[in-house]
Amino acid sequence: MDEFSAKSGSLMDNGGVSSSSSSSSSSSSSSSLSVLTNYPLISALASFAIAQFIKFFTLWYKERRWDLKQLVGSGGMPSSHSATVTALAMAIGFQEGFGGPLFSMALVLACVVMYDATGVRLQAGRQAEVLNQIVYELPAEHPLAESIPLRELLGHTPPQVIAGGLLGIITAAVGYVIVIFTR
Repeated sequence: MDEFSAKSGSLMDNGGVSSSSSSSSSSSSSSSLSVLTNYPLISALASFAIAQFIKFFTLWYKERRWDLKQLVGSGGMPSSHSATVTALAMAIGFQEGFGGPLFSMALVLACVVMYDATGVRLQAGRQAEVLNQIVYELPAEHPLAESIPLRELLGHTPPQVIAGGLLGIITAAVGYVIVIFTR
């Protein structure tokens, strides 16, 4: 009998209630602290934060104005979604190995997210631009003339996605070096 079957069998014998509730509560508190040392998670979150800060300062450099929406918004250079999933995949690869199923799943997730950013989301943003222009040109008495404009900056150009991917790789690699030297 495998480990899962043995555990589920013992739970069923006790009416679905675990007989070792004290050990499960202590393991849940230690597992909640392990989130703070989860290298792939920290790498992904750090890469996201760095990408968002880069967007924030890039906008200031280009337009000489601060826009706090850039810290949480989508679109722009670099792609924070691409940076996040690439950092996650690379960190899992460094930690678990690049030949394992966890890395394979993370890599497929990263590819889907990056493809979606340059495909569907980019095209949806372009459609929003056209629709906003059509609504803008409507006569004032038209019922849609006062509608709220659609968000136009949804997707990413291929260079933005590539920059996000490179940022994710660099973030995961730097994180891995830090992990190695702090052990």
